[in-house]
Amino acid sequence: MRKILALILGAGLAANGLFMLGDPAAWYAAVPGVPMTGPLNPHFVRDIGCAYCVAGAALAALAFDARARAAALAGGAFLALHALVHLWDWASGREMLDHLIADLPAVFAPPALALWLAWPNSIVRKEKHHAEMVDPSARRGV
Repeated sequence: MRKILALILGAGLAANGLFMLGDPAAWYAAVPGVPMTGPLNPHFVRDIGCAYCVAGAALAALAFDARARAAALAGGAFLALHALVHLWDWASGREMLDHLIADLPAVFAPPALALWLAWPNSIVRKEKHHAEMVDPSARRGV
């Protein structure tokens, strides 16, 4: 299931990035709320499109090869930092609460999902194993 989600999320992010690279003006006009952030800067939209393409490719690669984990984590970090910029803009009064709420599915959900998908499962298993070694009742689910 994680592989399928990584592939779907990666493909979606890469498609968004390609749209940004291919037609910045159309992307700018198509995404709700973006025109409210200021005038179109096609170069800047393309720059961010590159980051979306890389993040998407890294997550899609993770679906096929666990060695892409570091790249997928870096892609997830970009997405998380992008979401934090939106949160900071809201906290500083540059963004309205309704716009922040509208950003939840497209700006805040992808980094959460990307980081969950890319997070090494072995770390989670080692922590669980350590808890079982320290507290035998953890093994029984007590």
